[in-house]
Amino acid sequence: MAKMKAIEAAAKILELEGVTKAFGVPGAAINPFYAALKGLGSISHVLARHVEGASHMAEGYTRANPGNIGVCIGTSGPAGTDMITGLYSASADSIPILCITGQAPRARMHKEDFQAVDIESIAKPVSKWAVTVLEPGQVPGVFQQAFHIMRSGRPGPVLIDLPFDVQMAEIEFDPEAYQPMTPYKPAATRIQVEKALTMLNAADKPLLVSGGGVINADAAALLTEFAEVLNVPVIPTLMGWGTIPDDHGLMAGMCGLQTSHRYGNANLLASDFVLGVGNRWANRHTGSVEVYTKGRKFVHVDIEPTQIGRVFGPDLGIVSDAKAALELFVEVAKEWKAAGKLKDRSAWVAECQERKRTLQRKTHFDNTPVKPQRVYEEMNKAFGRDTTYVSTIGLSQIAAAQFLHVYKERNWINCGQAGPLGWTIPAALGVCAADPGRNVVALSGDYDFQFMIEELAVGAQFKLPYIHVLVNNSYLGLIRQSQRGFDMDYCVQLSFENINAPELGEYGVDHKAVVEGLGCKAIRVFKPEDIAPAFEEAKKLMAEHSVPVVVEVILERVTNISMGVEIDAVNEFEELAEKGEDAPTAISLLD
Repeated sequence: MAKMKAIEAAAKILELEGVTKAFGVPGAAINPFYAALKGLGSISHVLARHVEGASHMAEGYTRANPGNIGVCIGTSGPAGTDMITGLYSASADSIPILCITGQAPRARMHKEDFQAVDIESIAKPVSKWAVTVLEPGQVPGVFQQAFHIMRSGRPGPVLIDLPFDVQMAEIEFDPEAYQPMTPYKPAATRIQVEKALTMLNAADKPLLVSGGGVINADAAALLTEFAEVLNVPVIPTLMGWGTIPDDHGLMAGMCGLQTSHRYGNANLLASDFVLGVGNRWANRHTGSVEVYTKGRKFVHVDIEPTQIGRVFGPDLGIVSDAKAALELFVEVAKEWKAAGKLKDRSAWVAECQERKRTLQRKTHFDNTPVKPQRVYEEMNKAFGRDTTYVSTIGLSQIAAAQFLHVYKERNWINCGQAGPLGWTIPAALGVCAADPGRNVVALSGDYDFQFMIEELAVGAQFKLPYIHVLVNNSYLGLIRQSQRGFDMDYCVQLSFENINAPELGEYGVDHKAVVEGLGCKAIRVFKPEDIAPAFEEAKKLMAEHSVPVVVEVILERVTNISMGVEIDAVNEFEELAEKGEDAPTAISLLD
């Protein structure tokens, strides 16, 4: 048996589990791990500027491609607490990331040692497993179990805390005898699938709701095939956007209070049966349960047993991995189609497509300052079908979901439930690190952009190029809009007259100067007709310099984006599209 330091065994297990890249910030308590990584030589490292940034980079890395698990590393105490937001964001969206922290030596953990904190207890509520390893001999088993837990059932993040003396202790470990554990994934049975299809077949106006679990299971192609065999329209959730292409004849729009299409809400409300696969019935998708469920039956397929009935009780619940369920759904549906048992859904599909054709929002505004809708119209023109969009929260993200187009799974990368400001830049860098040839376009409002702007230096240092569209209205726009219900506009203004940039007027922070100071490129746009040339210039700069390029568009200060408190009561604050030229990049033109 080979003798080695426990931390060397941990690093070797990362390699054996398929890890090739890590994100982090070194420090005294985790330096043994960095020494082990250096000695191993097979895992490259991206140095973040903030440990929360490293955790979001790990998220972006995981979300970019099936099978990826992002790893973030930090020293003790504040590094661990910095990772908590990343753990929460990953846990909320069922994203496996591995956070590794250094810790004070075991004998000093209870003595209020410098930067010693009970990170295991702090992390437990926002992780699938959090553990402080107290015996060196347990290190290999803990790392092996961590990967098994992350991959089994509903995926999620794990934190491993390693006291300094545990890392340094010598143990017996044979890498050649190591074998990753087979993940556990529940699978639907044939009788469950047949019961679900019997209910769907009895309905007049059925829909499929496709959630993020379909993407996690790498089952988007199966979801689309299932819809095609049945000829039943699909409503993707925000986390499931891309499981069916936006221009597919069965894509019926997204439903919800904010990140939704007019036709998506109308199609859901016209339905009488919904089969949800890998979704959570999140409240931004449903609004009130009473409105969402009235007049329709539900089947819910989810990998996590406790998700069934969490929001409302379905007529049938099936605990299953989305891929395992969809493989069986496709098989049975094909048998029924061959036997002539499936209903003809062509009239219902045509009804949904007519709503998709006619219920459009206007995007073509020529106003200066720029209306945000015009920015998304120009993005649709400038960026192709293979573009991967990365965004987090705010009016910018809500409008993106209403106006942009996604044609493939993992081409919309978004933290759906947690929505932490500052997520976008590091997550985009994580996507670029996972797939260097990818066309990545990030989208932020000015406040999200400012939260972790320092991470742009990581993109410059490690040559991680992407385009970042920054829509600047110098406001916490979403909160300002929600404050309308309280008849106030209070503590949400980011505007001030910058003494160093008088050309900005009241728009405050000179993002262009900051971005360039961090080693990246930036372009500022004031007029709608200048947006398209700016995007073309950004592509050239990105190709030439291999760094992030920011395109800042100065928006009108106040814009209210469509949203409401119920899916049947969404407020439309702007003009609606009446003819094709009002929404020239919409999926279905009005004329």
